[in-house]
Amino acid sequence: MSADAAAGTGVRAVVEVLAKALADAPDEVRVTETPQPKGTLIELYVSPRDYAKVLGRSGRTAAALRTLAATAAEKDGTQVTLEIREAR
Repeated sequence: MSADAAAGTGVRAVVEVLAKALADAPDEVRVTETPQPKGTLIELYVSPRDYAKVLGRSGRTAAALRTLAATAAEKDGTQVTLEIREAR
């Protein structure tokens, strides 16, 4: 894998590792990455029973995940939007 290809997946990998650590069902965690005009959209899918846990009280855990994703993206010189969704 080239250095450019690895850089594009850095944010996705960070989000995936953190979400799997938080989830009770880490095998159901799925992360997708979609290029957008103003950066990248990262969609995090978790099982319905883990959804509230990943969001956290008052959205604090979700806000922390978004901050870490933005920091990892900034290191790569890009912008990201992290959306957390319930897997179906």
